[in-house]
Amino acid sequence: MSARQDGFEWIDLETVKPVESAIRLAPPDFALQRQLLPIRMEGNRLVVAIGTPEALGAVDELGVLLQRPAQAVLASPSLIREKIEELFLEKILAGLPGSSEENGYAEVDDTTDLADLQKMAGEAAVVQMVNIIFAQALRDTASDIHIEPYEREVKVRFRVDGMLRDAMDPPKRMHAAIVSRIKILGEMNIAERRLPQDGRIRIVIAGRPIDVRVSIVPTVFGERAVMRILDKSTAMLGLEELGMRPDTLARFRQMIRTPYGIILATGPTGSGKSTTLYAALQEIWSPTINILTIEDPVEYQVPGISQIQVRPHIGLTFASGLRNIVRQDPDVIMVGEIRDYETAEIAIHAALTGHLVFSTLHTNDAPGAVTRLLDMGVEPYLAASSLIGTVAQRLVRRVCPSCGEPDHPGAESLGAIGIAPDSRNGDSPFRRGRGCDRCQQAGFKGRQGLYEMFTIDDQIRRMIVERASASELQDYAVKHHGMRTLFGDGRLSVLEGKTTPEEVLRVCQREVV
Repeated sequence: MSARQDGFEWIDLETVKPVESAIRLAPPDFALQRQLLPIRMEGNRLVVAIGTPEALGAVDELGVLLQRPAQAVLASPSLIREKIEELFLEKILAGLPGSSEENGYAEVDDTTDLADLQKMAGEAAVVQMVNIIFAQALRDTASDIHIEPYEREVKVRFRVDGMLRDAMDPPKRMHAAIVSRIKILGEMNIAERRLPQDGRIRIVIAGRPIDVRVSIVPTVFGERAVMRILDKSTAMLGLEELGMRPDTLARFRQMIRTPYGIILATGPTGSGKSTTLYAALQEIWSPTINILTIEDPVEYQVPGISQIQVRPHIGLTFASGLRNIVRQDPDVIMVGEIRDYETAEIAIHAALTGHLVFSTLHTNDAPGAVTRLLDMGVEPYLAASSLIGTVAQRLVRRVCPSCGEPDHPGAESLGAIGIAPDSRNGDSPFRRGRGCDRCQQAGFKGRQGLYEMFTIDDQIRRMIVERASASELQDYAVKHHGMRTLFGDGRLSVLEGKTTPEEVLRVCQREVV
């Protein structure tokens, strides 16, 4: 079935099957990187499916590469991606030593020879498979890759916009070879399969430098690998791009311009705390100030800022590193995380002696950061005199701009986040994505932050000295500072059609509304 779109022939890959003779012509790496799917031959001309007219240049490159004319047709980008993965993975698997467990890769156990592991990891099919996994993850804007072995299968899953989704199912017989290949890339010990290992991979995909943080742990069905993708080209956001509302952004900018004190970002792992602090550092950086950081790990290199990697095995901890950073004449210090009393004490003394200190804590809300410091053993008067403010945050998925449409949520889901049911009267402000090629049928594309800004004034300092609870601090801040809670920020985003009630409920702690 074919039609016309934007002057190109449009084909439906649900019904049109690519011809094997055309598939054989295209180099797998080229097809994968450029997202080109050979469809058929018309005489000497190769017909190639592309997802967008912008890919015409790649079709011309393929024609030059094959020394034959190439003609472009349009098709669904998501179906092109699926077909490329399906057809070229089949080609890779066809090149394996055998098609059964007995004739393919041997089962790996503790007696497997190191040379055999290295040989398996170096097989062209395995190298290609690992490359496909990385390329696919990058195209899908995944933050993490999970390789999970089970009794009879291996699953590869990607975390996209904070949610895991199935990506591909490599053959079980390739599992040990894939993990060994990842270990070689990460400079880990491929012979050690009984203990957890960590490593780091630096690769270039489609001209983009990518850092990958690798964690491998043994399970009863083999080694499980999780890889965090650190894409330098998309990581460094400015404050304007974080999704803060104008009033919150103005207060945060005022906070980070304070000459000394402590500013804390709070929230669970993966809520964007480090991204917010990096954006703040870029905002205040100038040639006239000295900024140093100590992190575990250093995920992104920031130009103009000196960054120190924590190495506990040689005694370089947050506390010992911070103690030495203070001797480096810094104006601004960022501590990756305050984990214990010793680090908190040094950070507070640095703030009290004229330094601006940024750090993170794991707490549910912004006022909770104060009570967390006191629980660590910090004296209330020290916390009160050093803190400038805290910001709690969460990340919610945004409704896909391509397929978002008006929605009418139920009274129950609206009531759960504190929106009155009569908000549905008239033109609905609510939106929901129905699913499309651009968002891979998820209905969401990208994420934005929800923020809760807690600033310290004289009355709050007195309350801290008196060891007021986090709820008392929150009540005062809401009443006297107009502090917007995480739920309050989420409600506004729902009313603006940026996200859905279910998303806000998923990431925010429930509160009485």
